[in-house]
Amino acid sequence: MTTLMESEEHRSLREAVATFAKNHPRTLDTGNRQLWQEAAKLGYIGVNLPETYGGGGGGITELSLVLEEMGAAGNPLLMMIVSPAICGTVISRFGTDAQKRDWLPSLADGTRLMAFGITEPDAGSNSHRITTTARRDGTDWLLTGRKVFISGVDIADATLMVGRTEDARTGRLKPCLFIVPRDTPGFERRQLDMELNAAEKQFELTLDDVRLPAEALVGDEDAGLLQLFAGLNPERVMTAAFGIGMGRYALARALEYARERTVWKTPIGAHQAIAHPLAQAHIDLELARLMTQKAAHLYDAGDDTGAGEAANMAKYAAGEACVKAVDQAVHTLGGNGLTREFGLAQLITASRVARIAPVSREMILNYVSHRTLGLPKSY
Repeated sequence: MTTLMESEEHRSLREAVATFAKNHPRTLDTGNRQLWQEAAKLGYIGVNLPETYGGGGGGITELSLVLEEMGAAGNPLLMMIVSPAICGTVISRFGTDAQKRDWLPSLADGTRLMAFGITEPDAGSNSHRITTTARRDGTDWLLTGRKVFISGVDIADATLMVGRTEDARTGRLKPCLFIVPRDTPGFERRQLDMELNAAEKQFELTLDDVRLPAEALVGDEDAGLLQLFAGLNPERVMTAAFGIGMGRYALARALEYARERTVWKTPIGAHQAIAHPLAQAHIDLELARLMTQKAAHLYDAGDDTGAGEAANMAKYAAGEACVKAVDQAVHTLGGNGLTREFGLAQLITASRVARIAPVSREMILNYVSHRTLGLPKSY
């Protein structure tokens, strides 16, 4: 059952993560591997992974809480969305015993990371147009295709790649997941030149007849969308937590400034033109957090259908709240909001990530329109 009140355990986890994150330099535009490893040692990175494999035995509820607090302290770890949330979850649920033994302990303790490759240049939001294909060659697989906007491939030890295989019964292509180690022959990467100022870089990937052993396939070849969405729902929840944390960080900087900055007789925060938009930003972030908690609880309870709807709504709400909070924070500081000293201007670009990725706000509105409201599809 979803509860509106956090447990004492969760509140304690929030406080511990917040204290940890505040005691480190900001990592938005610097390397954060050391921070990642320190967080892993404290059990934060693998909090959602099974205890049997060195994790904390929690769920996406706990992991999203960790990411939110890291972001609120100015230290968001984008790869938490990918490595433990998507890849760790998929391997935990569908991986073979050997894959679990090989990957889960090292994902939990921070010694290895895994990237996630789904987006393609010509597919965009339409995952049904993915053209990366896998075909059998004896007992091996040959994987060919292209991916784009894939985070952290340079620091990841492998990429969980979404390809498509042919269904022997129908001849139709169906999604399948493969673990592709970073140094596999035929697996090439090119860093994209992004305006986004972040520690985690973005890459275009090329797979040219990448040969993989049979054991690279994750889960059942016939499971298809079930396995894929087992990773995509946590991705949406975690992206929501990422946006909420960033919005909280921006709002906190604006509140500090508004309490102290005096141009007339009182601090500018005393004026409703400043105070009310900041109050609205806070309300929006809190509402987005409630939906994020609902989505996480539903997912952890095994309700994939309910979690899908809630996760999309949470991601939409958090993306909107994040952008508005950042915009209002910059506006509150005026010219100072655009200086490097105050560190808010770079969030103008970064906050858009929560609106655009991993699925656009428009596609979420499409989803709610036809899945929740029962309206006909336009595509």
